[in-house]
Amino acid sequence: MYAQNGELGYAELVFSKSSLRDAVSFTALITGYTLRGCLDDARRLFEEIPVRDAVSWNAMIAGYAQSGRFEEALAFFQEMKRANVAPNESTMVTVLSACAQSGSLELGNWVRSWIEDHGLGSNLRLVNALIDMYSKCGDLDKARDLFEGICEKDIISWNVMIGGYSHMNSYKEALALFRKMQQSNVEPNDVTFVSILPACAYLGALDLGKWIHAYIDKKFLGLTNTSLWTSLIDMYAKCGNIEAAKQVFAGMKPKSLGSWNAMISGLAMHGHANMALELFRQMRDEGFKPDDITFVGVLSACSHAGLVDLGHQCFSSMVEDYDISPKLQHYGCMIDLLGRAGLFDEAEALMKNMEMKPDGAIWGSLLGACRVHGNVELGEFAAKHLFELEPENPGAYVLLSNIYATAGRWDDVARIRTKLNDKGMKKVPGCSSIEVDSVVHEFLVGDKVHEQSQDIYKMLDEIDQLLEKAGHVPDTSEVLYDMDEEWKEGSLSHHSEKLAIAFGLISTKPETTIRIVKNLRVCGNCHSAIKMISKIFNREIIARDRNRFHHFIDGSCSCMDYW
Repeated sequence: MYAQNGELGYAELVFSKSSLRDAVSFTALITGYTLRGCLDDARRLFEEIPVRDAVSWNAMIAGYAQSGRFEEALAFFQEMKRANVAPNESTMVTVLSACAQSGSLELGNWVRSWIEDHGLGSNLRLVNALIDMYSKCGDLDKARDLFEGICEKDIISWNVMIGGYSHMNSYKEALALFRKMQQSNVEPNDVTFVSILPACAYLGALDLGKWIHAYIDKKFLGLTNTSLWTSLIDMYAKCGNIEAAKQVFAGMKPKSLGSWNAMISGLAMHGHANMALELFRQMRDEGFKPDDITFVGVLSACSHAGLVDLGHQCFSSMVEDYDISPKLQHYGCMIDLLGRAGLFDEAEALMKNMEMKPDGAIWGSLLGACRVHGNVELGEFAAKHLFELEPENPGAYVLLSNIYATAGRWDDVARIRTKLNDKGMKKVPGCSSIEVDSVVHEFLVGDKVHEQSQDIYKMLDEIDQLLEKAGHVPDTSEVLYDMDEEWKEGSLSHHSEKLAIAFGLISTKPETTIRIVKNLRVCGNCHSAIKMISKIFNREIIARDRNRFHHFIDGSCSCMDYW
């Protein structure tokens, strides 16, 4: 009793004075230790048990798993097997959870065989644990087969399958399954929403996100699940509604470090650097100690706004004031900040002094900065490193090709394209999505498969004519092909973001805000065109590209043409 209530002092006293120390009393105290995270004490006591049964082994395995020490939990299970102690249902549920978190698919398969051999294939608790294990280990097909084989699914069945899709970044599948759950009249809970909100955030499904928020307000208003409210902040920020994110954050009591981090990062990606830095100050004033994730958001804010001096200060403060060793993400933010400011010597010096080797993302940031500033020589140097680190990634070839194209070096463009073809690699196609009436529509560059394709291209022609009348001259320097100017202009007008905007214009009422999400960086031509489109059609257009948000209003963009 004392151990379960966390009163370990009393529990130890009673245990030490007891003349009858059986497996039950040993296990009760072990459980008390594990609940407090005192695993060394628990292990010491475990070794003293004269006869260890499955319950005592389970207590130790669960203790390691609950403390995030999954490899040790699995090692302890292997010891249990060698000791010839028969596991039970509780053992296997914990072991499968540890397999899921550590990616131990081989052991997970062994557990599945054990379950089938012992005639427990219809045990819902075990099947749910198997679904969770397979989905988090990347075998979504097996997980889905198990899920579909359940005659009477409970809420946990739905949650682990939806969570598995989100965990593996299969966001469309997560949303589709959530829709199916709604149609099956299964009531979602807070765990469901924590799993589905990242899918809404990634796909820009704001309408569904709003519905979830309203549902939470109606059904779970008193809920203090900080992960749920943090997920809502993140969803609103990534769906382009930063004001709603700020409202959720302001109403959140108590706030967690994760919620501060989500809000700082959200403000950063929207280009509100000063707000992000002010929030960082407030966070420290309220007694929260920033972690490495906090500083990724802070440095990102500096990078998006070009605040070089402040970026240097924050980077130094992270190391000197908070004793946080820089990780690759922190170096990446600094290299991006320095590179986009054209401070290539500083960027190279920082890379040489890094405590670890630069990864592909850092070399990619430097290469991207070379494209912005037309630095061919350094671009070739950065690309060489990227080719070595990520030989199958076409992105480096495309960026270098863009640098050559801007410089008019079409022979080099052709050489890069030949390399791409010889290696069988294809450029990642531009893809933009837009949500209309709670349905997410996706468009690829030059896409003509949408059922309203004819009307979309009709609107595109109207847009191009109005842009021409307004004096817009397409910037054809970033088109990779050495084609004549007329064909280049046609290629640019069919970029995926313009198709999504055209669809938004024909599918929504006048003055409705258009929100789009693009998988790549928005090109310079589309950026200048969208600014004018926002003025011509009197629409606010919010675009999220790979790097940040752009708020286009009345002919200007929130990024101030710095992205």
